[in-house]
Amino acid sequence: MQDLSGITNWIHQTLLSFMPQWLTTTVECVLIGVGLLLVYSLLALFYIYFERKICAAFQCRLGPNRVGPFGLLQSFADMFKILIKELIHLNHIDKFLFALAPYLVIIASMIGFAVLPWGNGLQIIDFNIGIFFLVACSSIGVLGILLAGWSSNNKYTLIGALRSGAQMVSYELSIGLSVVTMVCFAGSMSVGDIVAGQDRLWFIFSGHIPAIIAFLIYIIAGTAETNRGPFDLPEAESELTAGYHTEYSGIHFGFFYLAEYLNLFIVSGVAALLFFGGWMPLHIPGWDSFNAVMDYIPSFVWFIGKAIAISAIIIWFKWTFPRLRIDQLLALEWKYLLPINLFNLVLMVLVITFGWYL
Repeated sequence: MQDLSGITNWIHQTLLSFMPQWLTTTVECVLIGVGLLLVYSLLALFYIYFERKICAAFQCRLGPNRVGPFGLLQSFADMFKILIKELIHLNHIDKFLFALAPYLVIIASMIGFAVLPWGNGLQIIDFNIGIFFLVACSSIGVLGILLAGWSSNNKYTLIGALRSGAQMVSYELSIGLSVVTMVCFAGSMSVGDIVAGQDRLWFIFSGHIPAIIAFLIYIIAGTAETNRGPFDLPEAESELTAGYHTEYSGIHFGFFYLAEYLNLFIVSGVAALLFFGGWMPLHIPGWDSFNAVMDYIPSFVWFIGKAIAISAIIIWFKWTFPRLRIDQLLALEWKYLLPINLFNLVLMVLVITFGWYL
C-alpha cells in the first residue's frame, strides 16, 4: 500500500529549506485550506450530477445530457448561475444572524473534512479523540439551520427550522450510539487507529451481528441527520415552500445547497471509516495473492469509492420511500432506533468481553 506521507514530508522539507518554521507552517495551512476548498467544490458539483443521474434512472429519464458531454457541465452551469444571482435584501429580519447562518452550516461541514482519512498518510489532523471531535463539529450545523429559520421572520422558515432542530438532535443520539458501538470494538477514538485496526478484516465483517446492526442504524440516522428524503420534512415543499432557507437567494442559498451534499459525503465517509476500513483495502485472511493485488489500488481511491458507494444507498432511499410525517419520524427514532441501539451497544460489549469476533 502506497504511503502518501512521503510526498507531504517532501513538501514540508522543501519549504523548510528556504523558509523559517513559522512561515512554513503558515504556507502549509494556506495550501491545506485551498486544497480543502477545491475538493469541497468539486465533490459538491459531482454529487449534484450524481444524484440527478440516479434520480433520472429511477424515474426512467435521462437526466442532464445537453450541457457538455453526457451533461457533465450542467452542474458547473448551475454553480455559475447561483454565483451571479442577485442577493435579495429583506426587511424586518435580523440581518446579522440571517447572514451568519449559511456560513455556520458551511463551516461545520468544512471542519468535518479535516478529520476524514483521505488516504494512507493523507489526513490533515489525527489525534486521540478524532471521532469525538468529528461528531461534535457536525453538531454545529444545526445552529445555522435554527438561526436561518428564526432570523428570516417567516412562519414557514421557523416551522422548518424547528422541525430540522428536533430531527437532527433526535437522530444524533442514534448516530452517536452507533459510533460508540464501533469505538468500543476498535478500542480507540483515533481515526488512524480505527483504520489500522481493519488491516486484516473490515469491522463490518469482523464485528459480526452488532457491527451490522450498528451500520444499518447509522445509515438510517445519517439520512435523517442530513435532512434527506424520506426524512426531508424541514424542506417539505407542499407544506413549507422551501423550509428554513425559503428567504435565501443567490450564494447564500447556494451555501445551504452545497452543505447538504457535502454532509452527505461526510456521513458516508464516516461510515466508510467505521465499518469498511476507511482507506484500507479489502483484505481476506489467507488470501495473500488477492490481498497483494488489492494493495496496488491507491488508498484515496478506496476511501472515496467507498464513500460514493454508501452515498448511492442514501440517495436510493430518497427516491424510493415516501416522506414520513413528523410523528412517524420522531417515533422511529425514540421508540425503535434508540432502544435497538442501546441493546446493540450492550451486545457489542459482550462480544468484546467474551472474544466472539474474528
